[in-house]
Amino acid sequence: MRTSIATVSLSGSLTEKLTAASRAGFDGVEIFENDLLASPLTPEEIRARCADLGLTVDLYQPMRDIEAVPRDEFARNLRRARHKFELMGRLGADTVLVCSSVSPLAVDDDALAAGQLSELADLAQDFGIRVAYEALAWGRHVSTYDHAWDIVDTAGHPALGTCLDSFHILSRCSEPKDLEGIADIPGEKIFFLQLADAPLLAMDVLQWSRHYRCFPGQGGFDVAGLMRHVLRTGYDGPLSLEIFNDVFRQAEAGPTAVDARRSLLVLQETVGVAAPPAPVVPTGVAFVELVTPDAEPVSALLGALGFARTARHRSKPVDLWRQGEARVLVNTGTAVRRDGTHLAAIGLESPDPAAAARRAEALLAPVLPRRRVPADAPLDAVAAPDGTELFFCATGRPELPDWRADFESLEHPQAATDVSGVDHLALTQPWHHFDEAALFHRSVLGLRPQESVDVADPYGLLRSRAVTTPDGSVRIALSVGAAPTDDTVHAQHIALATDDVIAAARRFVDAGGRLLPIPANYYDDLAARYEFTDGELETYRELGILYDRDAHGEFRHCYTRTVGRVFFELVQRDDGHRGYGAQNAPVRLAAQHAVKRLTGG
Repeated sequence: MRTSIATVSLSGSLTEKLTAASRAGFDGVEIFENDLLASPLTPEEIRARCADLGLTVDLYQPMRDIEAVPRDEFARNLRRARHKFELMGRLGADTVLVCSSVSPLAVDDDALAAGQLSELADLAQDFGIRVAYEALAWGRHVSTYDHAWDIVDTAGHPALGTCLDSFHILSRCSEPKDLEGIADIPGEKIFFLQLADAPLLAMDVLQWSRHYRCFPGQGGFDVAGLMRHVLRTGYDGPLSLEIFNDVFRQAEAGPTAVDARRSLLVLQETVGVAAPPAPVVPTGVAFVELVTPDAEPVSALLGALGFARTARHRSKPVDLWRQGEARVLVNTGTAVRRDGTHLAAIGLESPDPAAAARRAEALLAPVLPRRRVPADAPLDAVAAPDGTELFFCATGRPELPDWRADFESLEHPQAATDVSGVDHLALTQPWHHFDEAALFHRSVLGLRPQESVDVADPYGLLRSRAVTTPDGSVRIALSVGAAPTDDTVHAQHIALATDDVIAAARRFVDAGGRLLPIPANYYDDLAARYEFTDGELETYRELGILYDRDAHGEFRHCYTRTVGRVFFELVQRDDGHRGYGAQNAPVRLAAQHAVKRLTGG
């Protein structure tokens, strides 16, 4: 189906918005009136620019407070409409959005509303324009889609139809049966379909709409269910995104447009009108790659954790460190950010790496060029929204290339046996990429999102959301910093699985490693909340081990000090515990801030 996006959904000038929409692959745009008014280009120049970019102008909007008003007021509205219809002719737009009135002059009279909308449609028809009437969820007298359709149906004008907007409908419809009335609308009378998702919030609907809309799949609305109802009517117009969101309006237009179109591709897949390559769910973490300007601090940290340096890349300054099935690459040859050591790439075990890459490319994930010599193993990689490189790997499978073939074995001391593999990865996102990251990992990688949680940081509130495979073989916790200027924005951490966190922590300390110190008050509170065996709590206090428990099991974990923007976590997950120690996160964050103040880094 054709896809469109409202210019209000993107940041920047109108020219920048049109360019971003075109590059993301949209077929058309809705021109928002404010964007036109602020543009130095004439309507004719905008029309030509859209044509050059391969975009159609699918809608001009909005026209407000038109119907069910006193006659003299309606005469002024028709004068205003005539001017807008002339402008639309210059712009090349043939459909105008008319919102249900919020004017204090409007009266509760459906017959009057239908009559005046019919007169408006008469005028529009003279200009070759259609009028799409939409019920605002906060409309003064018309606030539901079925009420708006009744008025349109009563008017019975060929140039008058309705616009269905998923936010306005789903913010008011609490049950699936509330959508059944869509089937009563002939498809040819649905002149336009606007799509938006939103988190489920209890707040004034106008503020909810103006600040918290997001792309389909990023919120809590059943946008796919609504779209199925609309498609059953025979609607064949564009799928258009109209998103009001404070974060999107401050983020760069290009990536936002790509995220927007990805959301529509996934939505079409969900409702069965498109079939991109099927998801290929990863089965594990093959490696994580750290990029650093100085390998010594990272090597010391890995050595203390019990890793051994087992191999070196044949043609690049990259070392492979291993313990159990946990593998860490240390790369000293790539350009490094000012903040030093960071997690740059993740290797994901894939049942079919080539198919995983095709899925990622079809959903607009940036395919990364890779500098390689002829003997290097071919590896497909794409970029996640935060810039992390994701490699699709097949480790130890003779029928497929193995990335380890690029490494030459080294003589090395025996690795410790405390760590069995990677339990999870925690990736802190740039403040404007959180929702995009959740949709990316769900749609491109096939991971299942868990509920979002809020975590109290000493300097603000953090949002976190985990995405996982059904069996927990891959767990990625996505979080967003407290503010756009928050210096934790690049902090990432690698959680290592162990069957005995106490033994692993003692080995680390004995090897010269430093664990994050946890305040004594935490353990006093822990003693009040749980019962422990003799000496157990004292051991936790000594080593800085934190404790959590849910209905499925227990969770014990501790943290190393930070090197650059990376730290490690040792995790003992017993009896199927499903969490990540969220209730301990405020203590961990406060402790990290305290260490940073003391050490200056």
